[in-house]
Amino acid sequence: MGNAEKRRVVIAGGGFFGCSIAMMLQRRGWQPIVVEEAGELLTQASRINQARVHGGYHYPRSLMTAYRSRQNYERFRLHYRDAIVDQFTKVYAIGRLFSKVTANQFEVFMKRVGAPLKAAPSAIQRLFNPVLTERIWLAQECAFDFSVLRDKLQRELAAAGIEVRLNTLVQTATPHPSGALARFSDGSECPCAYLFNATYAGLNRLTSASGLPLIPLKHELTEMALVELPQNLDGLSVTMMCGPFFSFMPFPSLGLTTLSHVRYTPHAHWFENEQTGASNPYRIFKSLDKQSHFELMVADASRYVPSLRGAVHRDSLWTVKTLLPLSEIDDGRPILFHRDAKLPAVIHVMGGKIDNIFDVEDEVARLLGTSR
Repeated sequence: MGNAEKRRVVIAGGGFFGCSIAMMLQRRGWQPIVVEEAGELLTQASRINQARVHGGYHYPRSLMTAYRSRQNYERFRLHYRDAIVDQFTKVYAIGRLFSKVTANQFEVFMKRVGAPLKAAPSAIQRLFNPVLTERIWLAQECAFDFSVLRDKLQRELAAAGIEVRLNTLVQTATPHPSGALARFSDGSECPCAYLFNATYAGLNRLTSASGLPLIPLKHELTEMALVELPQNLDGLSVTMMCGPFFSFMPFPSLGLTTLSHVRYTPHAHWFENEQTGASNPYRIFKSLDKQSHFELMVADASRYVPSLRGAVHRDSLWTVKTLLPLSEIDDGRPILFHRDAKLPAVIHVMGGKIDNIFDVEDEVARLLGTSR
């Protein structure tokens, strides 16, 4: 076995997590190869999302997720400061009806995880329907500009001399004396010490083709409506908690605002597990009907913020959102960092939100600290 094989790592998936893992490995003296099925990096979940850097407020029923979000928040802002957009007012509110937490519970929980809250001024409170809104706060949260983030990662990969193979799929992983043998869609193969499966919705395409145990996943066809806000809401971001409510916040790379709704953003869902078998989520995504739910979103959201009725729908972002089914119990977003039981050289990785990248880095450090 050559020395190069002992230090080589294949990363399946060239999204934000895959590229970031490559940089983590390169800094530690490993030789990563990023393999991406598309013709460019960061084209799927990394690009099509709400662009929110979570500060803990979104998860009042999951202590660990909220705490880790708060811990990672400033770290993310500092590390990716060129991509951070925070010149807007972030507002969180609790609904009087159907909320899974009360205003008092929300406030106590945020104190517990260290997420600052400040009572919203009267000018903002007047924007809300008091019959349906229990309490309103200003919070500390920001967005990121995806295009700046993508360009930063691409520059870092190039400067580090990391090999990137585009238009290539890691089809299978099998045992090899060095750890694993990755076989690619172009017919080539690559022995490596580790193979990181960071393909997000496509995690089980690799496990299934390799005869490895499937990872239980839930996939959703989701829509983020892209809107122009009415003038009196310009510069605001609002999240109504905690139940079947809505959120709107800036989407910096397009100069618009995303509007999402817990009830209407998901259009369809399906599961992958040992009983259902694996699927090709992106093929299913292409086959599904995509009729916008914007009118349903804005009709419900404007009951809470009446002037939102004046929002103008410009477009929608459609994607496959993938979750660990257990996370739906408390709406938590833990990372998946799982050494395959059958082939331990394969590491399955998935983050529930972008700031999870620092939790992944901690796991990578632990993994390499115990490796041969």
